[in-house]
Amino acid sequence: MSDSQSLGKLLASAQQILGKAGITNAAQEARWLLASALEMKPHELASQSEQPVRDERLARVLSVVRRRESREPLQYILGSQEFCGLDFSVTPAVLIPRPETELLIQEALREGGFGEGAVLVDIGTGSGCVAVTLATILSGMRIFALDCAHDALSVARGNAERHGVRDKIIWLQGDLLSPLREYAVAGAVDAIISNPPYIAEAEWAGLQPEVRDYEPQHALLAGPQGIEFHERLIHDSKEFLVPGGLLVMELGQGQAPLVRRMAEEVGGYTGLQTVKDEAGIERVLIARRACEGPAHG
Repeated sequence: MSDSQSLGKLLASAQQILGKAGITNAAQEARWLLASALEMKPHELASQSEQPVRDERLARVLSVVRRRESREPLQYILGSQEFCGLDFSVTPAVLIPRPETELLIQEALREGGFGEGAVLVDIGTGSGCVAVTLATILSGMRIFALDCAHDALSVARGNAERHGVRDKIIWLQGDLLSPLREYAVAGAVDAIISNPPYIAEAEWAGLQPEVRDYEPQHALLAGPQGIEFHERLIHDSKEFLVPGGLLVMELGQGQAPLVRRMAEEVGGYTGLQTVKDEAGIERVLIARRACEGPAHG
């Protein structure tokens, strides 16, 4: 790329570079990157294709294209990701929200029937996408959002501020459910919702570079089996859920039978069910705290 190029040629060059780097959607991503770097609307690129781009503007374009060429996720470069119709700021401190995680929201709302004063807990909040979305939909709720990482909670708080729900969420830092013990919510939580880490160690090397090299490892890697966090959530949630309260967890591909069996063996849950995502993968497990005794699902 030279010291000055027309916008049209620059777009074509960017597309070619991204294509060679193995980016499947190179044409669309090149448009998004140029529009962002030049502070233009994507549709304006075509109408201004003869406009020269030079100096600082050219440097900005080259910078974002090189970042994407190295397989840095587009969302980190652009700084945002849409989730449930809301725009969320994302940084490398947080996992990029995925469309399949929207199922957690849908199923919690469908199964919950939450009344005034209900207590909801989002474990591993990351960008805050689950807690913030719920806070924009529900009123009169007490919502806790927990994460082990301080930097992630900073991003989540910013997203809550952005969507006007900062005061509706209590943010806690710590390991899974442990920070809740400082609050008088044992046996009083109506729903525990989590997208926990669920990548097994053996799968790590085969992940896309965007995920493996850039997203926070602690938010993805679970351990040798990939279901270590699910096991802890199943055990620990019983202490906090009201009878009939929901545990709603996202699952990795093929994990549903293992996690379901685990919940049955631990006991104390009923109404176990899984929900498939659009790809037909059993993506969400729902368990309801048994009303009495060590009932099995």
